[in-house]
Amino acid sequence: MTQEQWGQIRQDLRQVLGQNNFTAWIEPLQFHSLQDGIATFNVPTNFMGNYLTQNYSDTILSSMNSAGVAVRRIQFVVASRQQAKVQSAPAARASAANTPESPAAERSTDMDLPGAPLDSRYTFDRFVVGKPNELAHAAARRVAEGGPVSFNPLFLYGGVGLGKTHLMHAIAWDLHLKSPHLNVVYLSAEQFMYRFVQALRDRKMMDFKELFRSVDVLMVDDVQFIAGKDSTQEEFFHTFNALVDQNKQIIISADRAPGEIKDLEDRIKSRLQCGLVVDLHPTDYELRLGILQSKVDAYKLQYPELQIAPGVLEFLAHRISTNVRVLEGALTRLFAFASLVGREITLELTQDCLADVLRASDRKITVEEIQRKVAEHFNIRLSDMIGPKRVRSFARPRQVAMYLCKQLTTRSLPEIGRRFGGRDHTTVMHGVRKIEELKVKDHQMAEDLELLRRSLEA
Repeated sequence: MTQEQWGQIRQDLRQVLGQNNFTAWIEPLQFHSLQDGIATFNVPTNFMGNYLTQNYSDTILSSMNSAGVAVRRIQFVVASRQQAKVQSAPAARASAANTPESPAAERSTDMDLPGAPLDSRYTFDRFVVGKPNELAHAAARRVAEGGPVSFNPLFLYGGVGLGKTHLMHAIAWDLHLKSPHLNVVYLSAEQFMYRFVQALRDRKMMDFKELFRSVDVLMVDDVQFIAGKDSTQEEFFHTFNALVDQNKQIIISADRAPGEIKDLEDRIKSRLQCGLVVDLHPTDYELRLGILQSKVDAYKLQYPELQIAPGVLEFLAHRISTNVRVLEGALTRLFAFASLVGREITLELTQDCLADVLRASDRKITVEEIQRKVAEHFNIRLSDMIGPKRVRSFARPRQVAMYLCKQLTTRSLPEIGRRFGGRDHTTVMHGVRKIEELKVKDHQMAEDLELLRRSLEA
């Protein structure tokens, strides 16, 4: 391939990808060679080579073939290293055969981080932002800018599949790209504990302490895992303090707020709460639809021949509401199935292909289940909550339960009233209205409602 041909292909890619993506990812590429159908390009960093492989290799391959250049594979090599590791597009596509639920799917091992490997899919430009996660996204972006620490630690919490791990990986990728000199360590709390136990066994505690106290940015995922493990908590606490004293950034994630993690030491809870604590709320319909549309745009590069009928994405966004990973996995299965059978993705095909996923998402929450959960949460007897007593310690949980029954079930107000000791529907209406008012002005009430709703929908 001549440089003139590559120049024309670059112009085509500019049109296809847009100026911003072209400037960031295509412009730095340098064509190196074309041999035996393999086109080799020089890239400045392993990060860029890996990112191009995962996101733009198919587009570049298509543009080259359209320009009359016979290419069957593309590879990217870091020009500054004689023995650079080469990441080829077919190998990356083969790794996509892993299921979307698999944590090993499409992982990069090129980054020389002394922690867990980073998933190359989890970048900021692949994170769909909506009202439930906009604060967490903005905070993660701010930390990823580097520079002086503005809040330390950044604590992200929320249920499964809401984007905590995605944001943490995105921070690490951005920091590596913008400040490659920084020592960024990302690992799970389980891996932290494993390293700690291994250091104890091998009598290498000084090495362990030196490793974790020399990082510039420490990221620990699923910190609730160390709750109840006294020795690990002790070491984590001292590591935390040492890094904060050095003004090093710490980012933590968990499935719940620091104060709600059972068996976590109070001094650690206090430390975790001294920075910015951000809740990733469950996704709303608009955000789920945006995520699906983003995934479809990516899949169309892989399956350009497939057509998706109107209403399919809206149907999925309505029906699969609790877990984004399940939602994305359902779409992946749908595209793969439609490609194999050579059919348009219609509503009928969607219902047939995803019958088991849709059934699992149809779990109905009952009034009895809500009453039991609320009574447990407020530490009162179920009989007292649905009984005649009007003292505040029973009346408020009763109103919370009524509110949740109205929000999470299809029962009418009179039906709900009958389940609460035969109360009138106007009593239920008053209770619902009271909780709606309290939710706006009482932060603790808002947190209680969110925690209960998550527990019921899990």
